[in-house]
Amino acid sequence: MSQKPERRGIHVDQSELLCKKGCGYYGNAAWQGLCSKCWREEYQRAKERQIQEDWAFAEKLQREEEVAYASSQGPSSQPGPQPQAQATPPHAALTPFSKFEEKKTNEKMRKVTTVKKFFSPSTRIAPKKEGHEGKTSSPSISRQASLETDRVSKDFMEFLKTMQRPGREIHKQCRAFIESMANKKDLGADELSECVQDFYQNLSDRLMSHFKGSSESVERVMDQVEKYIMTRLYKSVFCPETTDDEKKDLATQHRIRALHWVTIEMLCVSMDEEIPEVSDNVVKAITDVIEMDSKRVPRDKLACITQCSKHIFSAIKITKKEPASADDFLPALIYIVLKANPPRLQSNIQYITRFCNPSRLMTGEDGYYFTNLCCAVAFIEKLDAQSLNLDTDEFERYMSGQASPRRPTDDGGWPLEAGPSPQGGAAAAASSVAVNPALAQLHHSLEQLSGLSERQDRLMEGARGLQEELVSWEEGVRREVQHILERYPLEVRPPPASAIDTENAETDRLPPPLTPQVFAG
Repeated sequence: MSQKPERRGIHVDQSELLCKKGCGYYGNAAWQGLCSKCWREEYQRAKERQIQEDWAFAEKLQREEEVAYASSQGPSSQPGPQPQAQATPPHAALTPFSKFEEKKTNEKMRKVTTVKKFFSPSTRIAPKKEGHEGKTSSPSISRQASLETDRVSKDFMEFLKTMQRPGREIHKQCRAFIESMANKKDLGADELSECVQDFYQNLSDRLMSHFKGSSESVERVMDQVEKYIMTRLYKSVFCPETTDDEKKDLATQHRIRALHWVTIEMLCVSMDEEIPEVSDNVVKAITDVIEMDSKRVPRDKLACITQCSKHIFSAIKITKKEPASADDFLPALIYIVLKANPPRLQSNIQYITRFCNPSRLMTGEDGYYFTNLCCAVAFIEKLDAQSLNLDTDEFERYMSGQASPRRPTDDGGWPLEAGPSPQGGAAAAASSVAVNPALAQLHHSLEQLSGLSERQDRLMEGARGLQEELVSWEEGVRREVQHILERYPLEVRPPPASAIDTENAETDRLPPPLTPQVFAG
């Protein structure tokens, strides 16, 4: 590119993060831009409409079945069907309907599926015997509990002991809910989420009346309830087989891998990784967002996102030497996600969306950071040439791997990839190094290693020279000492012996000897 395009960066209005209904809470892309409260209301209304449509459609199909059944009996048996149909109980009418369902062709498969969905409550009631049999023995979830599950259960029991009687009731309800969820493995992810959210709502309402409106106490109890329940249900509700979460995970992972060439300058991120403190915060942010997948509780996953975001804000603040703004945060978060490529990103987002305490996603810093993460993932999925201020052809070459962007020049421009070198050999290698960031990094590392090797050689040479100097100095000192001893030999003369009765001036100061005294007997 010969001209320097103006880097406009990524900007998202904060109003776009809020619920589209205008309630003031944070929205979510998984809920079509609504908050959890408005989404549940919309979901309930849509569910009621679907039930009414299913009833009407089922009645229509039943009438068609009756007409088809009557016509198949022939003229001789035509007068009898109507009284028989009137005397038949409602449950007997399902028998010909099931036969009619089996005879449906592929063209009517969609309608049959809808009818099955309508009659699904009757099929879900049947396995109650299995549930009662499971209650006689210890549940399979508790038998196969991991060390983490045992620890969480123990902590939950210790917490409930402080509440005494309400604690026993809460534990009883949680145990009953977990056992009921064991019989709902065939439900879809939305139905499982609805069950969990209904339990949260009902328990929260009862706790609110018990604590007389103390929201802090209710949130404290609900956090422990969420931790206990979701740790026990994690294996059955995280990335269930009834969803396409795994497929989305692979698509997102491949998408991020294809965007490995995106640089921090292209996203206009206000972070200078050359500063050691900034580099440390970037590494910590990447570690936090990757660690999110190892957590089981939605609240703990949110805590990883929050901690990652705080490290990003710290890195921006150190670079700019002023507090970071929201416009600075989102591009940096996108860069961190691209650099980390977190495992099972879509599954973790969906898991938090479905089973987290809704109050955490609607307000507070956890909800704000989570909403920004959803925006970052959506931006990555839709990232195109215009988003990075690149030409379409240039963007396609980068995506296909035919070319890679070079580092920005000193004047801030973005040169194109280097063309083929006519010299070949070393020139071609130098050209490829200049084009490919990975090769450039490798070349830079090799240069550093070569420089370290030269410094080590010089250091070892200096150490050997110092050792030789010490040896020669020691020999010189030894020779000088020997020479002095030979020139000036040391003669040790014994001290003169003195007699006991020799005159000594100091004896004059001694006291006179004691004389014996005689006492008369």
